[in-house]
Amino acid sequence: MKFCIYGKRFEPDYASHVEQLFQTLIRRGVKISVYDQFYHFLKTNFSVPENIETYSSFEEVKDASFMLSVGGDGTVLDTVSIIRDSKVPILGVNTGRLGFLSHVDVEQIEEAVEALINGEFTLDKRSLIEVRSEQQSFGEFPFALNDVTLINNERSSMITVHAYVNDQYMSTYWSDGLIVATPTGSTAYSLSCGGPIVTPDSNNIIITPIAPHNLNVRPLILSNTNKVSIRPEGRSSEFQLTVDSKTYIVHPETIIDLTRASFEINLVRLENQNFFNTIRKKMGWGMDKRN
Repeated sequence: MKFCIYGKRFEPDYASHVEQLFQTLIRRGVKISVYDQFYHFLKTNFSVPENIETYSSFEEVKDASFMLSVGGDGTVLDTVSIIRDSKVPILGVNTGRLGFLSHVDVEQIEEAVEALINGEFTLDKRSLIEVRSEQQSFGEFPFALNDVTLINNERSSMITVHAYVNDQYMSTYWSDGLIVATPTGSTAYSLSCGGPIVTPDSNNIIITPIAPHNLNVRPLILSNTNKVSIRPEGRSSEFQLTVDSKTYIVHPETIIDLTRASFEINLVRLENQNFFNTIRKKMGWGMDKRN
């Protein structure tokens, strides 16, 4: 059994918990491989085992049993870019703030590792959005687990976004920008802009305008079997397209096609976890003293 570990810098308060992670894996005889930049950070700042195997590319993690993401939700999104379509299950260990995707608290590390080794977990399959354009490329991994966001590169003026569904004109948004989110991303930026909470297995795409300039514009939910195309227009010569944590510059009249990816990401869910428990605990959803 092979565990790959990906992470970013974290506060010293979490050092003992991360050290415990390594101790637990070594005690159970698990093969360990750590992202090379993260291992350099650990060796420089904390006490970690010597001679640990490291990796730096997708090719080196395809055979992993699990990928442990140590950080916040942004770290989980970066992890997706590493495992790609390999189907390696991801377990997020939270050393960030909210920890919605990285929902295992550091105090639960030993318990979580034991659950993985003993097979006491479920895999949540999460859909992604693929981003394509005939006018430009969006890198080697043009996929978003959370959302795709289009905004004005100059924050001082509105952007006009023309939206199409299956090449048929749908609407034009006069706003600060537009978010196209997966169900996973429905609890992220889209939610803060008034979008709905959508359960992870609902097979939808959520279109949410950012601060729209007309009162009759509301978020829209579509089946993710549809292709959504967006085309920016405005006074600016450049617009900013964000694909999860990756940012690109696009120009006016660029047509960007958004479709469901042909593969899914596996997020590990331990036996005592579920989506509704998570949104109640992490976001206070539905909390009422009468309940």
